[in-house]
Amino acid sequence: MNRWGLTRRLVLAGGLALAAAGTARADARPPLAGQMKKFTLHPTPRPAPEAAFKTKDGEAAKLADFKGRVLLVNYWATWCSPCVAEMPSLDRLEASLGGPGFAVLPIASDRAGLKVVEPFYEKTGLKRLPIYLDQDMKFTRSSGVRGLPTTLLIDRAGREVGRMEGDAAWDSTDAEALIRHYVAASPSL
Repeated sequence: MNRWGLTRRLVLAGGLALAAAGTARADARPPLAGQMKKFTLHPTPRPAPEAAFKTKDGEAAKLADFKGRVLLVNYWATWCSPCVAEMPSLDRLEASLGGPGFAVLPIASDRAGLKVVEPFYEKTGLKRLPIYLDQDMKFTRSSGVRGLPTTLLIDRAGREVGRMEGDAAWDSTDAEALIRHYVAASPSL
């Protein structure tokens, strides 16, 4: 191979490497296909809600406690049919992608709290999702939630990058592609 052919191959290989690296850039547009076409991206990330919610044990928690991880925050209730329908897919998503870089945070707004949420988890077979409660709805209201279910995607810096109102199959290939985009694009803090 002559010098010109080698140079051309190196330039082509370098360009392909840059193109592949560019797919995970924070400013690259995330994939929105299938049900994720309903996902609303914000033109610029918004501050995440600062209000507290409760853990299963009654301890106060805030989204800031999870900074450094991409979060899928799902507002739901046991009396909400679309919420109930999507909870198993959230459990499978947590099983598939959950770890040090990503977590699903389901926030239950049931006024009866743990006494209805815990039996629901047992009956439905939810094993991977943690239990978080917002009985007084302060956290839910501070998030600007208009109806249930609503799901927010929070980047590693603790900013809301987008949301979806309504239910979805969160363990679908399209949903996982959206989440993987932000896990790859968000630098570790």
